Amino acid sequence: MRIATAQFQSTMNQSLQNNQERLSHVMRQIDAQKRILLPSDDPVDSVRLSRLAREETTLGQYRSNIASLQLRLTKSEGYLSNMVTEMTSGRDLMVWALDGSNAPDDLKAMIVPLESLRDSLFYTANTIDEEGNYLFSGTATKTAPIIDNGMAAVPRYSFMGNTDSQNVVVGNGLTQPANQDLKGLEKLLNELDASIKALSVPGASPNDPVLRGVLTANLAGFDDAQALLSSKVANLGGRQNIIKTLDDNHTNISLSNKIAINDIGALDMGLAATELSGYSTALQASYKAYAKIGSLSLFNAI
Repeated sequence: MRIATAQFQSTMNQSLQNNQERLSHVMRQIDAQKRILLPSDDPVDSVRLSRLAREETTLGQYRSNIASLQLRLTKSEGYLSNMVTEMTSGRDLMVWALDGSNAPDDLKAMIVPLESLRDSLFYTANTIDEEGNYLFSGTATKTAPIIDNGMAAVPRYSFMGNTDSQNVVVGNGLTQPANQDLKGLEKLLNELDASIKALSVPGASPNDPVLRGVLTANLAGFDDAQALLSSKVANLGGRQNIIKTLDDNHTNISLSNKIAINDIGALDMGLAATELSGYSTALQASYKAYAKIGSLSLFNAI
């Protein structure tokens, strides 16, 4: 049977091209250490890898959100805890001021520490973060939570934020509030200001019914404010425990996904080396056969 030269060359070229493509593909697999380089390499496992990769991206976003949320909650908890501690000293001053044996000079000596406490609570309540957002304004992060309307105003201090929640996605269908508000603290600040003014009256007496009424209201205000802030601190601690647990769960799921991705897509180096050797040998044999058959002629048989 005779084979046309053109047919022979076409067949050999196709064989050489196929072997070269297979050899190049195996070399790319070895270089990337991946079994699947294109969806056509394994359509079913390619879809599985794509889904795992999407889930990994989503988990990465959840964990990033949790890290940012954790930082904000920790910062807020620190400020609120400090305010609760400061209020303890203010409450002690109120108890002391209500002691009927105090002289006017004793009452006068309480004014400066009470002013310092009032101003400290006011400035802490208006704390801003590194992005210039107020921590305790609810969702109105560009609005100061508590403003000073001036010494002559009644009331002097007002809450200007809101009590809405700024929720952060921390899991599939799960959110946690990232913000806090200090609605109610303005009441204590106004009571403190009233106490300072009452104590500043010349010759103020702890047995004066009007002064005692102001101080008693302020003492109750300290109790209410401490209870308010303590509950917020406890709430922040609970949130942090929740997101810590969620982050641990995300870490475990991510680890499982990475193991699955490796099991599905990792290249068997032993098998790849064998295929590389086989395709290389086949390619060399094809070149030799091409050269040998190409040199044959019918005249060699005469």
